[in-house]
Amino acid sequence: MVATIIISIILLAVVILIIRKLVSDKKKGKSSCGCGCEGCAMQESCKRRD
Repeated sequence: MVATIIISIILLAVVILIIRKLVSDKKKGKSSCGCGCEGCAMQESCKRRD
C-alpha cells in the first residue's frame, strides 16, 4: 500500500514537470515537434510569434 502511494506521487511529479516544460516552451515560442515550420504539414495552424 505504501509503495503504491510513493509510486503514484513520483509519477504525478513527473507529469507535472512535463506539463511545466511544455507550457514554458510554448510561452517561449518553441515548437513541440522539434523542427521548423517550413516543411510542417500543420504550418497553416502554427501560431508563431515572429
